[in-house]
Amino acid sequence: MPKNISKIISLLKKQSKQFENPVATEIGERTRDPFQVLISCILSLRTKDTTTGPAAQRLFKLAKTPNDMLKLTKKQIEKAIFPVGFYPTKAKYIQKTCKVLIKDHGGRVPDSMEELTKLPGIGKKCGAITLTYGFNKSDYIAVDIHVLVIANRLGWIKTKYPDKAMDMLMEFVPRKYRHDLNDLLVRHGQNICVTNSPYCSKCIIRKYCPRIGVTRSR
Repeated sequence: MPKNISKIISLLKKQSKQFENPVATEIGERTRDPFQVLISCILSLRTKDTTTGPAAQRLFKLAKTPNDMLKLTKKQIEKAIFPVGFYPTKAKYIQKTCKVLIKDHGGRVPDSMEELTKLPGIGKKCGAITLTYGFNKSDYIAVDIHVLVIANRLGWIKTKYPDKAMDMLMEFVPRKYRHDLNDLLVRHGQNICVTNSPYCSKCIIRKYCPRIGVTRSR
């Protein structure tokens, strides 16, 4: 286990209170609905939370269950979620996913990574986010760009591949920290440890960070 991980987690928790929740976290805490968390994750891929959040709200005003979602046309879904990235493709995946949920799972979202990743367009990241924030499980650590970048800068891992990063983090991150790790690193990455030229001068964990790979900072 990396040195100071407990201290880093503690400091990030204190700092995170001043930042907004990532979309999946916010929806999970507000609704406790795995379906809405799953769909919001599909919308969030390659899209900023400032765009994903309003898009998810517009869509869930129209439909909050797989059955209701399938009453919408693809064009209606596209209109609701625009301008998220790749919105026509995501609308198609949402419809396909809802059909599978109804056909194979009685309209319920499965609570295992194996079954989640069988759904159209769902990879390990969305699977982990759904399990963590939809089912309140601590079995996996969702890895997006923020988690990947920060974990590499801290020297916890050395890889550019998100799925490999998830496996590496799972090897040493204690279970008690897994549930909150994505949330904490996403907030930190969106506001302080940004991908290009991070705000190291404002970083609450800077004395524990070797800043691996950082060539320019503020």
